[in-house]
Amino acid sequence: MYSQGLIGSDSSTDETVEFLTAFQARIDAEEKIEPNDAMPEGYRRTLIRQIGQHAHSEIIGMQPEGNWITRAPSLRRKAALLAKVQDEGGHGLYLYSAAETLGVSREDLTDQLLDGRAKYSSIFNYPTLSWADIGTVGWLVDGAAIMNQIPLCRCSFGPYARAMIRVCKEESFHQRQGYEILLTLCKGSAAQKEMAQESLNRWWWPVLMMFGPSDGESVHSDQNTKWGIKRFSNDALRQKFIDATIPQAKVLGIEVPDPDLKWDDSLNDGRGGY
Repeated sequence: MYSQGLIGSDSSTDETVEFLTAFQARIDAEEKIEPNDAMPEGYRRTLIRQIGQHAHSEIIGMQPEGNWITRAPSLRRKAALLAKVQDEGGHGLYLYSAAETLGVSREDLTDQLLDGRAKYSSIFNYPTLSWADIGTVGWLVDGAAIMNQIPLCRCSFGPYARAMIRVCKEESFHQRQGYEILLTLCKGSAAQKEMAQESLNRWWWPVLMMFGPSDGESVHSDQNTKWGIKRFSNDALRQKFIDATIPQAKVLGIEVPDPDLKWDDSLNDGRGGY
């Protein structure tokens, strides 16, 4: 679920100018690039890295939530969390399959994960300390993932784009599940609402970092945008996520840990934002 800001590839290749120009013309015409199509080596390597890291993040992401399956507060919550963890495993398998169409084996990808050569989203290195964290992960972490992944449904590489359509539908369920957990806590006792607030305090800033470095520090964004892999800048997606999330937090009755955050009428081309 978590690819934005993770990738990077040397885009220099040995292909002729004519070939690269023709390939870019296909991208500019919004044509989908399929596995058997000729493509620049830099494009292929970038996709292998991004899709592989995305798949690894899905698999690693099962672990902090899986720890809570046996500790969920009710059978209903247990069944829903079990279904979510199962979905994440399925997402990883979809994505490994998409990466395999680029000529890399699943075994190589998993070996790279296990020996530390491949990265995954660092958000999953943060511990889930309370049941409220399971709600926050669903609401914020999966919410940020959706914000990143919906544009990938229009990615120029066909297998990746098609996989993301199903992934995004299932991630929407995960986000709703997490928000409903927090809504229940915030409508409960004072201690339960305090647990939800404490969880938000810990997760807010790490979640914002899921969108990657600011645009001025993002080394590969321009090339990935040119290739149709990336549709929006890191900062644009981060801003969109914040604008969507603050009203949801107000419904819950909890506050993000940023006292300087306020409405600004000048943002978003005069439409306003936080």
